Amino acid sequence: MIVTKAPNFVIVGGGLAGATAAKTLREEGFEGRIRLIGAEPHHPYIRPPLSKDFLSGAAPRDSVFVESPEWYGRHDVDVHLGTSAVSLDASAQRVQLDSGDALDYDAVLLATGSSARRLDIPGAGLQGVRRLRTLDDSEALQAELAGGGRRLVLIGSGWIGMEVAATARTLGNEVTVLERDPIPLANALGDELGTMFADLHAEHGVELRPSVAVAEITGEGGRATGVRLDSGELIAADLVLVGVGAVPNLELARQAGAAIGSGVLTDAALRTGLPNVYAAGDIAEAYHPLAGMRLRSEHWANALHGGAAAARSMLGRPVSYGDIPYFYTDQYDLGMEYSGFGPLARGADLVYRGDRSGREFIVFWVAASRVVAGMNVNVWDVNEAVQGIIRRGEPVDARRLADERVPLEEL
Repeated sequence: MIVTKAPNFVIVGGGLAGATAAKTLREEGFEGRIRLIGAEPHHPYIRPPLSKDFLSGAAPRDSVFVESPEWYGRHDVDVHLGTSAVSLDASAQRVQLDSGDALDYDAVLLATGSSARRLDIPGAGLQGVRRLRTLDDSEALQAELAGGGRRLVLIGSGWIGMEVAATARTLGNEVTVLERDPIPLANALGDELGTMFADLHAEHGVELRPSVAVAEITGEGGRATGVRLDSGELIAADLVLVGVGAVPNLELARQAGAAIGSGVLTDAALRTGLPNVYAAGDIAEAYHPLAGMRLRSEHWANALHGGAAAARSMLGRPVSYGDIPYFYTDQYDLGMEYSGFGPLARGADLVYRGDRSGREFIVFWVAASRVVAGMNVNVWDVNEAVQGIIRRGEPVDARRLADERVPLEEL
């Protein structure tokens, strides 16, 4: 009798990409061993609510988890929480953990995510200086903001910072946003739409301080009391949130010898150049067949869909991961969804459909007569149609694109 050993897969990363990969493997009929390695003490969870509904207290804690803890046991997924992989030997097909255990594998998925970027200035280690990346970060921040009446100074005006600003104001706190650039979110959306968000926050009482540089965080008795600008001005604070971006966790992939650009370079099937080593989520800089270039995305949709695509690729299924990048935000009474290719949208023409002044519209980024990105603001159930226009890649008539009488499906 011939006995065949069941395949043994290891997933390094306990976030959405890793959890989705494990779930997809089981849904696709994989009966081998799955071991999921997570550095945090929590089961995999979804990050967007951490700066929105969960931070505000509107969403219960259980709602942020990808699956209940019991799900992993029922589906025979061996979860190692509070554990990190310290090395990967691709030739021996072995992952070394900080616990001292060594895990052999037939295929391994790297989904190690990102960490909040640190700000290297005096006072950054004071009590009351916070970052927002993890569930623990959000719970700690929620405890300090929930009662209102606090003076929050935000360093950074990216998506996390602006979402926290909106949540903090809604909870009754004073908020000052210190931004290096002249317009918040302009790097992602351009000056026109970045200004829309700046106006929105100003209308809700946020003090926006553009084009400033932070010199230090001041403190008393070991706790932050303010932020000093390089001009010498001191802005008083009860709480300081540093939101200056995220850094992909590439150490394990780099140590293993994977090719690295802004992330781990992969083909459209999310295969690295190392045998039986795959990458997904924040760290994957994957070739996108529609865009014709490698892209790296830190948004949750990429973790969700990329984790599933990587799982199918690990099973030997034909995979060409071509999902259009997508993200969303909710700030005060403004909700929006964005789909498209950021690198292709830079310098593109903007075509609006709808009520710009009332903040109920769709905007398209058009380059060489083709839609490369689209964003719907307080207009719902259109994202699938917007993505369809992008995916078709056909020349468009800007007048028809702007005409609300023309169905999106006909463009």
